[in-house]
Amino acid sequence: MIEVQGLTKQYKSVRAVDDLSFEVKPGKVTGFLGPNGAGKSTTMRMIVGLDEPTAGNALIHGTSYSKLKNPLRTIGCLLDAKAVHPNRSAAAHLKWMAQSNGIPTSRVNEVLELVGLSDVAKKKAGGFSLGMGQRLGLAGAMLGDPEILILDEPVNGLDPEGIRWVRSLVRALAAEGRTVLISSHLLSEMALTADHLVVIGRGQLIADQPTYDFVKEHSASNVIVRTDFLTEFSGALEEESVEFSTSKDEEGRETLIIPEQSTDFVGNLAYSVGVPLTELTLKRASLEDAFMDMTSDSVQYHAEAPAGKEQNDS
Repeated sequence: MIEVQGLTKQYKSVRAVDDLSFEVKPGKVTGFLGPNGAGKSTTMRMIVGLDEPTAGNALIHGTSYSKLKNPLRTIGCLLDAKAVHPNRSAAAHLKWMAQSNGIPTSRVNEVLELVGLSDVAKKKAGGFSLGMGQRLGLAGAMLGDPEILILDEPVNGLDPEGIRWVRSLVRALAAEGRTVLISSHLLSEMALTADHLVVIGRGQLIADQPTYDFVKEHSASNVIVRTDFLTEFSGALEEESVEFSTSKDEEGRETLIIPEQSTDFVGNLAYSVGVPLTELTLKRASLEDAFMDMTSDSVQYHAEAPAGKEQNDS
């Protein structure tokens, strides 16, 4: 388990992490989310002893990273896939990592096969593509068969097959009872991968809860209705004091948008007043919607809308 307790990091006038506390528990994939500049990478670096906290501490199984004997056997990390000597081969890079932590060098071939790099094991890492570099970084994280994994943007540069593979891998590892902390800007992928979310903004904790609860609490679901009897059904909704709005779909057809209701309720209401529906769809809330809603005040850099477009189109 990872315990972050009152973690703070001050860089001169900038407080990158501000009294941050959370736990990453075994048996689940914990997504670590936040806008650019939120302090995610700094937090992960402090957990593994690469940055010294200004205050607070981070514990791994109740102790600091610096006190772990052969740390790669306890915690595997992918924080910067480019942190490889360009003139070393993939196998040589992993071999020295293994030898430095008392890991049998036979494990090198195992992890290279695991990440799909066996055929390029003797090639220099400096010639690797972005995706291949990510796979080598994942091999390094898995080298010690660790109980804990910290992965920062592990699918960066991977093709769809690689992204699906990483998702399956981390979920399988969590199912084995391991502790997995993973950061990514691909929110649609995190929605499929993470069981639990820790969300931060400007170095402070915003949310710490199961993914399902985060999405449900912080964004709305809408029922989309189309009918040839729009006026009649609008009147029925008004009589039931049900909120709704009108819009047009991509084909220019008039639709009703009914927030926070179920399709069962809306369908039964239409049946009770004799209004046939041509569409009855539940548009579920997404992790992206919830994330944008919760972190809008914590974004460090805001892009302007292109000329001639409304700001909400960006």
